[in-house]
Amino acid sequence: MALVPIESLPASAQNCCVPKSPLALDDIDHELLDLLQRDSGRTLRELGDLVSLSPSAVQRRIDRYRKHGLLARQVALLDPTRLPTVLLAVCLVTLERESSRHHHAFRKRLLAASEVQQIYDVSGDWDYVVILACSGMAHHTEVADRLFNEAPNVRRYTTLFVLDPILTGTVIPTRAPNT
Repeated sequence: MALVPIESLPASAQNCCVPKSPLALDDIDHELLDLLQRDSGRTLRELGDLVSLSPSAVQRRIDRYRKHGLLARQVALLDPTRLPTVLLAVCLVTLERESSRHHHAFRKRLLAASEVQQIYDVSGDWDYVVILACSGMAHHTEVADRLFNEAPNVRRYTTLFVLDPILTGTVIPTRAPNT
């Protein structure tokens, strides 16, 4: 079998190395995505009335968002203030050793825990910010031991307990302000 130089296959090589272009969004897409993020329980008719589209046109746009991976999932958000046993905690974590293997192992550990609500890889004195939701202090202690104290590569961590969740956000801007 004769080998073909990769330079003779520019389209194939480019498709493997260049990220796919983002989904092009118009003004109605931005407005519809904002509405969906704020309350995805609205009917297609309600959404269509708000963006001046028919219900079927709204459905086609939502299907396009899903197809392109922009709309990852639809979930129900619970109000933590309505659940008296919920304990929210912000944990700041520093790893002992830095490498992609160590970070991957730590992230895998966190992703496997249902109590972990959010994970941020951050700059500065801490490596990670981890948001936990537990069913009380005893549960939090067990989770912190499992995720941080027993982790082989955690140098230190500290926990900030949430006294009052004033605003918990999930809306992500789809464009810069004033555009």
